[in-house]
Amino acid sequence: MADAAPAGGHGPALRIDKFLWFARLAKSRSIAQKLAEEGHIRLNGRRIERAHAPVRAGDLITFPHPGGVVRVVRVLLLPTRRGPAPEAQGCYEELTIGS
Repeated sequence: MADAAPAGGHGPALRIDKFLWFARLAKSRSIAQKLAEEGHIRLNGRRIERAHAPVRAGDLITFPHPGGVVRVVRVLLLPTRRGPAPEAQGCYEELTIGS
């Protein structure tokens, strides 16, 4: 479930590890947490090193994917659960590097 934003917030937010898992971009939440804590994820171009970094609609996430591929996705909406793949794919837009 999306957490409420702080008093001076910019809308609802969700932990990055939960977002990657809910959106089925990571196989498990622990894998997503490890990626974040090891500094392999960039959020809006900035390297993050914490799994509780807040993700909001409109954010860009860059992360490595198995097979040596780097994925870039734009968050369209925050999921409230880890639902089926079609539901999860509606939460983000895949961007192509160089276009």
